Amino acid sequence: MAKGVYMTPKAYVAEHGQDYQSRTLWLNQELKDGMSEILAHPYLKTRVRYWIGPQASIWLLDEIGKEKPISFGVHVVNNQIRNIEVLAFRESRGDEIRHPFYTQQFLGLKLTEDAQLDQHVDGITGATYSVRAMSKIARVALWLDAQVQNDNKSR
Repeated sequence: MAKGVYMTPKAYVAEHGQDYQSRTLWLNQELKDGMSEILAHPYLKTRVRYWIGPQASIWLLDEIGKEKPISFGVHVVNNQIRNIEVLAFRESRGDEIRHPFYTQQFLGLKLTEDAQLDQHVDGITGATYSVRAMSKIARVALWLDAQVQNDNKSR
């Protein structure tokens, strides 16, 4: 069985941004539409909790793998992924995405103008849904980071 909790959200934040400030991003329709476009399904939540530091943010997000949610932690610094990890995996297969051999290919990735990752991410045979979920979450975290960083600059 591939199921497991590998790290708590609290431990992820402590490891990657213990001095960051906790914030809540209330999602207006424009933000929900942007997230829904990246995820390719409606985003139904009304808010997202995140942590913000200088030119950086941490996002704790879930996305459905094949049938069940996978919980991710994503650390974004200077508009690029510094770290991405699977915090909890609930599917029966596909947990290979949690291993460093896979996650390290996300390091340094940025978003293009059309909200795509700027480099190709290799898949894993037998983990197609999990691979898609992680790629979508990476894109969402980078997109949300851009939204909050732009909002902070305009203040």
